[in-house]
Amino acid sequence: MKKALVTGATGGIGQAIAQRLCRDGYFVILNYVHAAGTASALCGSLNAGCIEPQAEAFRADISDRSQAEEMFHAIGGIDVLVNNAGIAQQKLFTELTEDDWQHMIAVDVTGVFHCCQFALPHMIREKRGKIVNISSMWGQVGASCEAAYSAAKAAVIGLTKALAKEEGPSGIQVNCIAPGVIDTPMNAALGTETLQSLADDTPLGRLGTPEDIADAVGFLVSPQADFITGQVLGVNGGFVI
Repeated sequence: MKKALVTGATGGIGQAIAQRLCRDGYFVILNYVHAAGTASALCGSLNAGCIEPQAEAFRADISDRSQAEEMFHAIGGIDVLVNNAGIAQQKLFTELTEDDWQHMIAVDVTGVFHCCQFALPHMIREKRGKIVNISSMWGQVGASCEAAYSAAKAAVIGLTKALAKEEGPSGIQVNCIAPGVIDTPMNAALGTETLQSLADDTPLGRLGTPEDIADAVGFLVSPQADFITGQVLGVNGGFVI
C-alpha cells in the first residue's frame, strides 16, 4: 500500500485531503500539532471497519526541524507528500511585528522546506514520488492586510517550480494548488458579510469547499497527472484568472 503524509491534517482542507487519499487506497499519516482530539477522531473514522489500519496520527511541529526529522524517521519513506499545514493573519503591514513575520515564514515556508528535504531522499532512491504544496491565490496576486501571508505563499510557489526542475530527472512530480476562498473554520473568522462579498466576487458565485481542494490533490497524485510538474493549479472559482 502506498503511503501519503498530509501535514496540517486536522484543518478543514487537511481532513478532506486525508479522506480523499484514504478512499484512493493510500495509507495516510495525519500530521497535526495542537488538535489531538480531532486527529484521533479522524484517524478512528478512517480506520473504522478496516481489517488493517488505513491511517495513523503523528504529532509534530514541522516548523521545528528536529520534530520534522523525528516524524520522518518514525514513519519511514513516503510516496506522496501534501504540504498543507499553514497559518494566516490579517494585519496592516505597518503593524506587523518581526515575530508575526518570522512565525508566518516558519510555518508556511520553512515547514514545507523541512518536509520536502526529509521526504525526497526516499523518493529519489525509488525514482518516483509526488509532492503537492498548498499555496493560495494570494500568493499569486497578493492581498491587502495579508502581506506576510501573501509573501509566504508566493515563496511556496517559487519553491514548487524550482523543485520540479531539480527533481524531474528522478521521476518526481512537484506541483502546487492555489486555493481561492474556501469555506473552512479558519475563514469563518472573516465573518458572514465578508464571506458573502467574496462569494459574490467569485465568478462561479460561491465559496470553495475543502472537497474541491481534495479532489485537485487526488488528481495531481494520480497516474493521470504523471506528465504534470511545476504547475500551479488555481482552485478558486475564477476569482483569479
